[in-house]
Amino acid sequence: MKPFNISQPASAELTEAVRWYERKRSGLGEDLLKAVAAATELIQRHPEIGTPRRGRLPTRQLLLQKFPYRLVYRVREHDIYLVAVAHTSRRPGYWKDRR
Repeated sequence: MKPFNISQPASAELTEAVRWYERKRSGLGEDLLKAVAAATELIQRHPEIGTPRRGRLPTRQLLLQKFPYRLVYRVREHDIYLVAVAHTSRRPGYWKDRR
């Protein structure tokens, strides 16, 4: 199984989303973290599961359960790299130039 690495921008996006949900209702931020953990485990076991997206740097995307976010990732030679934790209704494709 390939290691799963998270980019700094994706980590910041996840932190921001967790804080936002936690302010809305105590425990909801933790639920988001659990959804992300479940999705990353699934991606690690089945890297090709996400919907492929073509581009200069091809990615795959997997929608989270119960939250309006998608994990945008790249399957690289030695790892799986999380590019973005992207809200499904905000700024489509903003992460496309991230390395």
